[in-house]
This record gives sequence, C-alpha cells and structure tokens, in this order.
Amino acid sequence: MAENGGRGGGGDSADRLGARFAKLWAASTTSALGSGLALIAAPLYVASRTSSPLIVSGATGVAWLPWLLFALPGGVLVDRVDRRRLMVMIDWTRVAAMAVLATAIATGHGSIALLYAVLFVINTGEIVFRSASQAMIPAVVPRARLERANGWLTGGTTLTQGMLAGPLAGFLFAVAVWIPFFVNAGTYLASAVLIGLVAGTYRSSLRPAAATSSPSAASAASAAGAAGAAGAVRGLRSVRADIAEGFGWLMGQRLLRTMSILIGLLNVTLTAATAVLVLLARERLGLGSVGYGLLFTCIAAGGILGAVIGDRLIGWVTATWTIRIGLLVEAGTHLVLATSRDAYLVGFILFAFGVHSSLWTIVGSSLRQRLTPPEMLGRVGSTGLFIAAGGNCVGAVLGGVIASNFGLTAPYWIGFVVAVLVSAATWRVFDRATVAQAYPQPPAPAPTS
Repeated sequence: MAENGGRGGGGDSADRLGARFAKLWAASTTSALGSGLALIAAPLYVASRTSSPLIVSGATGVAWLPWLLFALPGGVLVDRVDRRRLMVMIDWTRVAAMAVLATAIATGHGSIALLYAVLFVINTGEIVFRSASQAMIPAVVPRARLERANGWLTGGTTLTQGMLAGPLAGFLFAVAVWIPFFVNAGTYLASAVLIGLVAGTYRSSLRPAAATSSPSAASAASAAGAAGAAGAVRGLRSVRADIAEGFGWLMGQRLLRTMSILIGLLNVTLTAATAVLVLLARERLGLGSVGYGLLFTCIAAGGILGAVIGDRLIGWVTATWTIRIGLLVEAGTHLVLATSRDAYLVGFILFAFGVHSSLWTIVGSSLRQRLTPPEMLGRVGSTGLFIAAGGNCVGAVLGGVIASNFGLTAPYWIGFVVAVLVSAATWRVFDRATVAQAYPQPPAPAPTS
C-alpha cells in the first residue's frame, strides 16, 4: 500500500545475505582496493617522470575515457554471458596487465605510454566488472535484503577506495615505485579466486511464460524450445539493437529514468565543484594539503556511516524520503561551500554529503534491481553508469572554466541553483505510491469470523 512509502530494508524474517554474497562482497571490495591504488599511484608515477600538467592530467583522462566508450556495449556483454565467469575473466586480464606494468617499472622499462595503456585496460574492465556485479546481486540475495547487500558493497568500496587506498598507495610508492602496481595485481588475483568460488550459474536468458506455466512434459519441451529459439535470436541480434532496447526500457520507466538523469545532472555540478575544491580549501578556508585531504576523508567517513546504517535508515524514513532529503542535502552542500569560510562547517556538510551519497547509491541500485527484468539488468545498469560518467566528464571540464570566468564560488552557486530546481521539478516523481510499487507488499490479514 502507499502507506509503506517504498519502505526499504529487510525485516527480521528475511534470510541472511549468505555465503555467496560474502564471497562476492569480498571480491568486489578487494578489487576496489586495487583500483584505488592504481588511481593514486598512476598520477604519482607520471609526475615523477614529467612536470607537464597536460601529461599528468592525461592519466585521469585515460581512466575516464573507457566509461564513455564501453559502458553501453559492456552492459550488452553482461546480459549475454555468464556474469560470474565474465568477472573472473576480467580480473585475470587485469592481473596480467598490471603485472606487465609493475614488472616493466621494476626493471626500468616502464613508460608513461605503457601506463596509459594499462589504465585504459583496467578501467575498461572495471566498467564491465561493476555492471556484472550489480546484475548478479538479485540472484545471490533475497529481494528483501537488496538494500543491505548494496549497503555492504557501497561501504566496502568507500572504505577501500576513499580511506585506505590513498595513504596505502602513497606509502608503497615511497618505498618503491613499482610496489603499489604489484599489490594492485595481487588484489585482482584475489578477486578472481573469490568470484570463482561463488557457486551457481548467472547467465541471463529470456524466460518465456510457458516455462513456468505447466509441469507437463509437453509444456516443458515447448518451453525449452522457445527458450532455445529466444537464445538463438538473442545471439544474432546486433549490439546496437541490444543497447537500444536497454536504453529504451530505462527511458520508458519514469522512476528509474528520473533517477538516472538526476544523478547524471548532479554529477555535472558535483564534479565541477570538486574540480576546484583544492583552490577553495586554500584561498577561502586557509587549509594546506593535509586539510584538503581531510575534506575528502570527511566525505568517505560519511559514506561509510551511510553504508553501515543504510538499510535500517531507509526502512525507517522510506525510500521516498531518502531520495527527497538527499536532494536537499545536495543543495545545502553547494550553498555551504559557496558561502562559508569555516573549515569545520564545510567538513561537517561534506560528511553529511557522504552519508547522502551512500544512501542514494543504495536506493538507486536497489530500485533498479527490483524493477528491471533480469535479462536486462546489465544493459540498464550500464546505461546508468554511462549517464553518470558523462556527467562527471562534463563537470570536470566546466568546473575550471566557470571558476576562471566567473569567480571561485561560481561553480557552487550554480550547483545550488541546479539542485533547487531539480528538487522542485522531480519532488512529485518520487511520491510514496510510485516508489512503493518496487517493494513487496505485506500479505493482507486473514478475515476473521
């Protein structure tokens, strides 16, 4: 009923997440740590070889480019093959690529060109790996526990990439330049082994209605024939047709469409804001390099808290109000950054933003997993990743341009205005009745005599 308001989280009667999810979580978290090490160590290596800002920033550009090129076809691949085996293959490919880079650096044969190539490979793999991982979750955990499962995944990624990878990569790089890259290869190796231990087959297939309608042998044979024919047609379809189908389905689903566009648009303003945050920290807050780093620690700490309490908090305030309050937090974050010179207040609002970011990730992922047909989870998820990455890329460019032409606080004022406008425009989309449709309803009480 509408009174449930899209209440998230599982009740006490729901099954535990289980051993399969524990292995998937451990693999994803370990893989995230490795990707975080590469994210920090790569620009350090480039900066040790050249002082050119263009070449240094090129490492970030190479890391983002695959998200625009391969997010959509990657989703098609996720929906066509066994998702677990695909993740294992990706991890082994990344082990080989990172081991080649680490060996080359250790033996004095490393180069910036090789680093760029390896970053391109591992980030291409990251896109497909993340999409496959998200698509596997509904098959691994009970539907009533999707919020908790997504909270664990979000928390693990935030902890390893947001808090551990930075100082660990810096320390290992100081010991020897090649060490963080070898450790990175080791994390992908551990991830491949852990995913390989997950029991079951996770290949998506079209399921005709006849497959579950009758237990008779004739019906079963008919269903098998229909499924085989569907699989054959699926194999002959073009990648473009599959991408169009996933994109069309997402655009036709009002709730998920609005959520995806919101994330893409808000990513533009967020990335524009963080692109010049180092200047804001220095010129308005009076912070040095340590203080600037602590601002990101505040975001990460909030993200971990949001991930830990996410399923319970969403269950308490409902998914509807989690989304709506998050929109207000977005607006408030930009407003504080635009107006405040108090480092403690800025740190607090960034902590609150971190909590909101985790909650939105949990709600968005869970809604998508609940509403999307199983055979389209990869394509719909990758379309969302493509939109989000596009927002990040546009914001990274706009941040510096806007600040250079209109002043340092201009990106934050623009972010505040955009957040207020989209909040007003989408507030009614996330009404209780609409969001509640994604969640199982409690059985009606038995009539009493």
